[in-house]
Amino acid sequence: MLSKFITAGNKIELQSVDKIRGDANDDSQKIYVSSVHDILSEDSLEIVMPMEQTKLILLPVDSEYDMVFYGESGLYQCFARIVDRYKSNNVYILVVELTSNLRKYQRREFYRFSCALEMCARNLEEQEIQAVEQKVPYTLQPGLPLKRSVIVDISGGGLRFMSSQRYEPESLIYCSYHLIVGGERKEYEIIGKVLAVKKLENKSDAYEHRVQYYNLDVNTREEIIKFIFEEERRSRKKDRLS
Repeated sequence: MLSKFITAGNKIELQSVDKIRGDANDDSQKIYVSSVHDILSEDSLEIVMPMEQTKLILLPVDSEYDMVFYGESGLYQCFARIVDRYKSNNVYILVVELTSNLRKYQRREFYRFSCALEMCARNLEEQEIQAVEQKVPYTLQPGLPLKRSVIVDISGGGLRFMSSQRYEPESLIYCSYHLIVGGERKEYEIIGKVLAVKKLENKSDAYEHRVQYYNLDVNTREEIIKFIFEEERRSRKKDRLS
């Protein structure tokens, strides 16, 4: 798949995934620019070591990056790990190994990860809505009935779920679910804004909802992205072993 969309000379942008893992430093926000030197296999390639002005950036072996390729037919994204670096014919080379599948990439959009996660949800009460919209401290009312649902994809920007309960577009809802992040089970209670609702065909009591996170804090968003990254890498490893 790699050689189908990416060729030698294509521009690449790399950004460290350390920030996603919670190990951010001053350099984790930097985006390095490089280019494809050669495709070695469908899982690995050589890229030119990035430079800043006239200085080579010696990205360390075993470090991992979020990579965006400028292919002939559009932008493509994947996660990758640096496995080697050397000099060849006066060109400084990094060998990178893909740790996720290559996918079409749209700027300003979060990658949506397909899944099947249990979730409970309910409409917000009027007082809760006012507090959320005014961004004032508030406490969710305990003990209110929750409806079970299933998250079918999740991203750093929102989620899509199926439920027998229909939630109105533009409404604010409370969502509760858990993720395994960094080997730990973590509970998440978030507020979401319903963007769209669709009744499922051939099912009288099933609805699909698209939800955008509402006033989500940065740390929670990064944990969700970290979960997606870890699951993608686990899936990639499983595919290689099978």
